[in-house]
Amino acid sequence: MVAGSADTARLFFALWPALEVQRALGNVASRAQRECGGRAVPASKIHLTLVFLGDLPRDRAAVLETLASAMKVSRFAMSVDRLEYWRHNRILWAGMEACPEPLQTLVARMQESLSGAGFRCDQRPYVPHITLLRNARQAPAKNVCTAIAWPVNGFELVESAPHERGRVYQVLRSWPLGG
Repeated sequence: MVAGSADTARLFFALWPALEVQRALGNVASRAQRECGGRAVPASKIHLTLVFLGDLPRDRAAVLETLASAMKVSRFAMSVDRLEYWRHNRILWAGMEACPEPLQTLVARMQESLSGAGFRCDQRPYVPHITLLRNARQAPAKNVCTAIAWPVNGFELVESAPHERGRVYQVLRSWPLGG
């Protein structure tokens, strides 16, 4: 919920990794923090955003759920094996050497469906990234990490609510991907 308004929510669609993948990425974040400084994202908050929707009236969530239920994409696997640094916002993130085709398909179909229903979507090219550190002082010396296998079996609608120590993520609903 956005501060001051019970009628709106900050929402996004995401891939939420299994606990073992979150832990592995959390370990990468801890190691990178020693080298790069900054604040590590807690393992329990680690995710990959598919489409950020921003602050929306809560009653629009039902439309989002209907659109998400119509997504037909097969399960797939990713291998997270890169560390990258965005200097402009001091974010250290993990990603892949190449975006898997099923991930590109899922995001493109989601954006098309959402845009057709009147939701605003980012028009920039999609860059799959998993934020590991905020306020990092520098890039890591090496941009590769031990590959972490991430089987993707579904996606989630998530609310990002303000909290005294940052933001709290709450998965509102999950959808499985097909076989």
